[in-house]
Amino acid sequence: MQADHQAQLVDIVTRAGQAILQIYGSDFEVENKADESPLTQADLAAHRIIVQGLQAATPDIPVVSEESTPPPFSERAAWPRYWLVDPLDGTKEFVNRNGEFTVNIALIEGHQAVYGIVGVPVQDKIYVGDVAARKAWVLDGGQQREIRGRAMQAAQQHDLVVVASRSHGGERLEQYIDELAAPFRNVTRTPVGSSLKLCVLAAGEADCYPRLGPTSEWDIAAAHAVLRAAGGEVYSFDRQVLAYNAKENILNPEFVAVADAGFDWWGILPVQPDGGHTV
Repeated sequence: MQADHQAQLVDIVTRAGQAILQIYGSDFEVENKADESPLTQADLAAHRIIVQGLQAATPDIPVVSEESTPPPFSERAAWPRYWLVDPLDGTKEFVNRNGEFTVNIALIEGHQAVYGIVGVPVQDKIYVGDVAARKAWVLDGGQQREIRGRAMQAAQQHDLVVVASRSHGGERLEQYIDELAAPFRNVTRTPVGSSLKLCVLAAGEADCYPRLGPTSEWDIAAAHAVLRAAGGEVYSFDRQVLAYNAKENILNPEFVAVADAGFDWWGILPVQPDGGHTV
């Protein structure tokens, strides 16, 4: 990613975050989308800022946003690259005012997330990942520092930190985490909302994040790129790296995100529980 584009992306995410915070501090209204997920004025305000900013900065690259209707797959399949945007991930976190919501822009090339930028407006943080450069960093209060997923040690000597969703879970996830805990000395659960979960892995603050339940490609693409750039990865339960724009629908299979892609996770991960979500 060129330096001027990086600066433009940071500016776009910053402005989208500022627009969200203006609404976050007000008595905002909540509507429901067709799938019954909440939609606020903040989603739409951020969407407009991001789409307009990306179209101005890179007019030759198509933009797909959660708050717009994606083109048919027959058209998308011919794209060599495109921007994949979730203007506000973690709307439930926004509505509940816990601050764990994010602004997400990903560059997809060849079915892979190759560049990602994730803003956390309440925390005044922006996570950036450049997969080609194998570099990830966070702008924290304007100060930049590199981040890296923490390396796994021998399983019996390692305390495992598992990131779990604040808003999604259930009995299947509890069973899965119980099975995952078996080889480890101790397991700590860290509840986090939105795509911030993958950024927590990228920053070296946790080891894995199993997601048993549906997500959409725009929910995790930007944070996936950050995690990949920091040495981690996101795998479906058939052991494949999560792919983008490879099929008609935009739903992801269930997956597990890991901070250390060099570790033999498949030697210890439980198999996918029965009743799994596949696409």
